Amino acid sequence: MSAVTDTVRVAPAANPVSQSIRDSMVVAKRNLIRMSRIPEMIIYGLIQPIMFVVLFTYVFGGSMQIGSSTSAVDYKNFLMAGIFAQTVTFATASSGAGIADDMHKGLIDRFRSLPMARGAVLTGRTLADSVQTALTLVVLAVVALLVGWRVGSDGDTNLGKVLGAFGLLLLLGYAFTWIGALIGMSVRTPEAATSSGLIWLFPVTFISNAFVDTSHMTPWLRHIAEWNPFSATVQASRVLFGNPGQSQSDAWPMQHPVWASLIYSILILVVFRTLAVRKYRSATA
Repeated sequence: MSAVTDTVRVAPAANPVSQSIRDSMVVAKRNLIRMSRIPEMIIYGLIQPIMFVVLFTYVFGGSMQIGSSTSAVDYKNFLMAGIFAQTVTFATASSGAGIADDMHKGLIDRFRSLPMARGAVLTGRTLADSVQTALTLVVLAVVALLVGWRVGSDGDTNLGKVLGAFGLLLLLGYAFTWIGALIGMSVRTPEAATSSGLIWLFPVTFISNAFVDTSHMTPWLRHIAEWNPFSATVQASRVLFGNPGQSQSDAWPMQHPVWASLIYSILILVVFRTLAVRKYRSATA
């Protein structure tokens, strides 16, 4: 009688990349469901950018000089890329506050005790925030069209370029949410995360080409504004939207705004995701 050898099959180890994606999607779904159950989060998130569109369009329109033009129509088309970029970056503060709130309640510690991929909690949160930002951007674009914004007002454009502009805006917003994630993991309360998130956002967005032509700035401030990563995405969006831009500049990001926007956003994303995940491993509530 021959001996029978039982073969024990060992399940192969899960692919780390697949596990990370799966875990991130689970956390993202959790955050999206939470957002849908608190609609005021979305409503209040829409009010501020809509107010910026209306106020800047009707209060400053006609008094701002873009190149050699003081036309309210030209300023309106110049403005919208800046408003869109400001909207996606200001979502950083809410991301940081949300993560700080999860930390304060001990939710991050509970997630960390589960067999999950490192970084999936933060990735899921930032992805969910990006979905909310995309919805806000759609509504904001509709409002911009209602107040008179038009693509192709200063050059040729097409649907692909317009979608590319919105893609660059969302990429910048997603990269900035990782800055918010790092802030949220580094402070003790949601209030502190909101305050610290806005403190640095205001100079980044206003020392830029978002709302004014940088040629009217003092030389040293213009140099900072033109090399600002935020300015690169704004300028790239204007080019792709076919809207009037700022006066001619010799700065490389203004000469090659699309490439500059991609490089800046990817660099910010890689650096701050690495720092945020490292902080996640060691932070305690």
